Amino acid sequence: MTERPLPSIFELTPLNETYRVDPHTMLDDLRARCPAHRDPVSGSLVLTRYADVRAVVNDRGLWRDPIRAEEGAVMQRRFVTELDPSVPRTSTTSILMLDDPDHARVRQPLAQALYARVAKFKPEVERIIAEALDAVAGEPEFDLMARFCVPIPIDVIASILGVDHDRLGDFREWSEGVIQGLNPFRTPEQTAAMMAASEALNAYFTQAMAERRRTPRDDLISDMVQIQAGGADLSDDELRINLQALLVGGNLTTTDLIGNAVRLLIQNPGELAKLKADPGIINAVVEEVLRYDPPVDITGRIASGDMEAGGCPLRAGQAMTVVLRAANRDPDVFEDPHRFDVTRKHRPHVAFGGGAHICIGAPLARLEAQVALVRLFERFPDLKLAEPEATPEWRTLPFFRGMERMLVRP
Repeated sequence: MTERPLPSIFELTPLNETYRVDPHTMLDDLRARCPAHRDPVSGSLVLTRYADVRAVVNDRGLWRDPIRAEEGAVMQRRFVTELDPSVPRTSTTSILMLDDPDHARVRQPLAQALYARVAKFKPEVERIIAEALDAVAGEPEFDLMARFCVPIPIDVIASILGVDHDRLGDFREWSEGVIQGLNPFRTPEQTAAMMAASEALNAYFTQAMAERRRTPRDDLISDMVQIQAGGADLSDDELRINLQALLVGGNLTTTDLIGNAVRLLIQNPGELAKLKADPGIINAVVEEVLRYDPPVDITGRIASGDMEAGGCPLRAGQAMTVVLRAANRDPDVFEDPHRFDVTRKHRPHVAFGGGAHICIGAPLARLEAQVALVRLFERFPDLKLAEPEATPEWRTLPFFRGMERMLVRP
């Protein structure tokens, strides 16, 4: 009997209906049959075991920038096919894809300023969430994604950056466009929308930075231009592209974290009852959501020299695709991994990646999810799905998992 072929990386996306309905029917099989295998479609070594995934994301010696990938690393190279070699790399990508020394040079001051803002931002997050809840109060039915999960992260990051309230509509529209920058399979139409949104955001941040230099405000844009004026080695291009990256990184993924959490809690009333009885466990609730149904499927690294991953040899320039979603349900690490358990004994998940490139927005995402979930179920303790038997409407953006629509009734 001929063994079933292994799925390509393209099949491990919500564009594939089987994967979209339940990724783990495929990921469990892949991890059990061949946890490390070379995928000719992506040109990368695909890793699904927790131990291998965690070792790769935590290895600070590996490369992240797809420009370093060999020509055969098809998926990685798609991100750099149209680059102008005369333009500095830091003017064409954010810290998401940069390697040291540029990565550390740009990330360190940005992270320091962002985390200082996040540390004192809970009252503003509470205000934004309260306004969103007030807006749907009294409605017999509403789309939780459109009315709650989508606007909150955009409004929060916009407030941190210092975006004027009357520009929030534009900001939301642009953020939806630039997220396509993380889609290696985007269509020409999606690429055009991405480019238009990126140009609009570049123009916005150019103007905002000039205004903050003249008249500083209490916001992150002011923090960064002041850090730059104080001698930090940061160009205007680097400021613009990384402020824009904060918007991208803090938008869709936090939306999906909140949406996936609400859906899981409604579908697991016993776990929701634990949260209602003791809101103090909210940190553990959010961590279990991140393990069980994280917003992001994969991340990548590139071998910086001869090495081995998952028992497979690699040479410099060869790409690795690590499947975070598969690692977070590895039965060798998590007991009864397909059970959603908000009081599970803590084992570190890999939903935010790791190492030097661990998600810079993780503290803000956690804060937003923690406040949003507690306040939502306080306001609407009997919240339920309006169509519990309907097929869930998952989005089809590759390598992300979140709901397109979620009708609820208070």
